[in-house]
Amino acid sequence: MNYRLILCIGIFIIGINKSGSQELTVKKDSVVPMTVWEMAKYDTRYTLKSVGHAFTRPLHWKGKDFAKFGGLIGGTVLLSVADEPIRDFVQNQKSDFPRAVRDFGWYFGSPQNYFMANAGLYGFGLFTKNEKIRKTSVLIISSSITTGLIQTITKNAIGRARPDHRDDPYAFSSFANDAGFRSFPSGHTVLSVTMAHSIAKQFENPWVKAGIYTIGAIPPISRMIDDAHWFTDIAFSAVLSIVVVDAIDKFLFQEEAYDYPKRQKQISWNLRFSANQIGFVGTF
Repeated sequence: MNYRLILCIGIFIIGINKSGSQELTVKKDSVVPMTVWEMAKYDTRYTLKSVGHAFTRPLHWKGKDFAKFGGLIGGTVLLSVADEPIRDFVQNQKSDFPRAVRDFGWYFGSPQNYFMANAGLYGFGLFTKNEKIRKTSVLIISSSITTGLIQTITKNAIGRARPDHRDDPYAFSSFANDAGFRSFPSGHTVLSVTMAHSIAKQFENPWVKAGIYTIGAIPPISRMIDDAHWFTDIAFSAVLSIVVVDAIDKFLFQEEAYDYPKRQKQISWNLRFSANQIGFVGTF
């Protein structure tokens, strides 16, 4: 496993630990001491419940929810006009992009390293009985399973060509047995943004948040530098991850599964376009 990734996760652990640790789990307004085994079973149960909640939410969508989903799809299509110019710009900067940063982006967003790192994070929270770290890991794991399954299914179904495989951003081949047609969405982006957003939500300091999001942005940028994804692959994946994390975080709060000192602020994502602006705007 990459040592830079281990160091990064270690910094996250220290930060979360300093922001507050608890040895008891708060559930349904009662304080219940738990053994390590009981906590593991409890966390597993809420991980599965969170994944189930995320996948069944579309069954409860109303008009505005479908409108937001349509805005996400429509916005992605509109943004695709910028794919080729952005690719040209990024590739022109390729020689100036540090190799060490590119390597970190690959390792951080690779599934095997990603889940090993989160297993270490959860293990630390479990055996130290730190509820905040456990909650963060449950949020990361359940969100990652959800976004991971979504991106795996859509990646094969859509079959978009990677930029280094075809120069055309509108080249598609659904269910092709070819890794060159698995560009949309970006798996590295889904995982890195999911972890970064889950961890950043545990902090109030805007500078700490900015630092965490900066680290989470490295894999998406490095994948564009490596010419493996178009800009819209990255943008859609990032929004998807944020929406899923916020939905599961809200579910855990409503279930009173863990001790939330106060309700977390949610981001409302909307498509916005004008004469000089096209994109997704997050309202806090």
